[in-house]
Amino acid sequence: MTPPLGVILAGGLATRMGGGDKGLLQIGGQSLLARVRDRLEPQVSGLALNANGDAARFADLGLPVVADSIDGFAGPLAGVLAGLDWAAGQGADAIVTAAADTPFFPTDLVARLVEASEGQTHPLVLATTPRTGDALKSGGRSKVNRHPTFGLWPVALRDDLRAALKDCLRKVVLWTDQHGGREALFDATPFDPFFNVNTPADLTRAEELMR
Repeated sequence: MTPPLGVILAGGLATRMGGGDKGLLQIGGQSLLARVRDRLEPQVSGLALNANGDAARFADLGLPVVADSIDGFAGPLAGVLAGLDWAAGQGADAIVTAAADTPFFPTDLVARLVEASEGQTHPLVLATTPRTGDALKSGGRSKVNRHPTFGLWPVALRDDLRAALKDCLRKVVLWTDQHGGREALFDATPFDPFFNVNTPADLTRAEELMR
């Protein structure tokens, strides 16, 4: 497959952070969004930002901004769809998404997702990390954490995703499982690289991890 495009998902409401643009919060003197951009851009053939509202507030990032086409903050799948529609206009076959509040994701994210998709008619892969500690004590639950905002998504299924969203599907893994989605397992030591900043306490921890 041709190298995928990248889409940073920043369309959420950030309610646990008190609202606003969580990605514009800073760690180590740089915004979360800028750190995600700098980490993803070398891995993809082009990059866009999924965000809603006035796009001018992200002008300093130097990225095209694509808004959700599904009303009502329909969750990360709405951002994936916006990215797929943008990618279709660029003539691309697939996108890789990354969350705007996750500054430490792997630098080989895209390569590993693409590798895991080999043989699929429509490349569809989510990033995972091992589930540890108390999470493993719940019986038959999966032994991995799936990270649904970090995935490889096929442009060919964008109309199917649009129809699912209009039918009020919101849970990412329900849709990916329907289409034979795969998983790519990433190491989670010394910490989960998909750690995301949801709360002020998380922001403090991110600063500590930076040091």
